[in-house]
This record gives sequence, structure tokens and C-alpha cells, in this order.
Amino acid sequence: MPLAIVRAGPADLDDLAVLFDAYRQFYGQPADLTRARDWLRSRLRLGEAVALLARRDGAAVGFAQLYPMFSSVRTARLWILNDLYVAADARRSGVGRALLDSAAAFARSDGAAAIALETARDNHAARALYRAAGWREDATQWYSLVFPAAGR
Repeated sequence: MPLAIVRAGPADLDDLAVLFDAYRQFYGQPADLTRARDWLRSRLRLGEAVALLARRDGAAVGFAQLYPMFSSVRTARLWILNDLYVAADARRSGVGRALLDSAAAFARSDGAAAIALETARDNHAARALYRAAGWREDATQWYSLVFPAAGR
């Protein structure tokens, strides 16, 4: 079963939205396919994100979504790998690694100085995957300030 990773476009929106909705549910959000589709459509149409879609035998099995960021110190573009999701029935088959590698290749070809992601300390499976793919854990510590009305 060959795996293909493509940059998602308008024709991929329905398949991407189903995966994105499942991803949000994985993180405790209620199912809302319309909201997922609208969010993706806006990000992609406005050029605010790049989505990579993994297909195996034509079926959408995973995605990665990247957002641009800029480093003032490096005076360079960076990419944030903000979302990575593989459908439950496609896990442990190389889809996650292929998406990671494709995201890195995209950022590199875009001329970015780096690509970064964040995950929970207790997400051992994901951390092992990232390390196996050559990513390193940085010594920096992220902080956040959540605005409840915006978090929905």
C-alpha cells in the first residue's frame, strides 16, 4: 500500500476536515465538522497555514499542519508544526514519520532556518517518534497565557 504525502489544496478540504475534526476530538474538543472545515478553509485560503495530507491507496490517513513564524534574532522564517495526526487504524505504519519528514522537507525547501513543534512531556510515543526522526528536545521552556473566551 503506497503512501503519498501531498500539499493539501481545495479539492482535499473535505478529507482534511474529517481528520482535523478527529484530531480536535483527540484533544478533548467536541465533534464539529463544520467548524473544522471552516477553520481549515480560512487558514489555507489566506495562506496562514500549509497542510500536508497523507493518503494510502487514495484514502486520507493523516495530516500535518504548519504555521509560519519569524525569528527576529535570526532574521529568518521558521515553521511551527502545530498539528500532526494519524487516523487510529493507520498508526504505527510509518505515516507519522512520513509526515514529519515531509514537513521538514517543506520547511527546508521554503528557506526556513528551522522547524519546531511542541508536545506534552508525558506523550512518550510522540517524543520517541520525534527523536527517531532526528528532532531534538530544546532546553527552552514555553510559557502560555490562556484567554478563556478565545479558547472555546
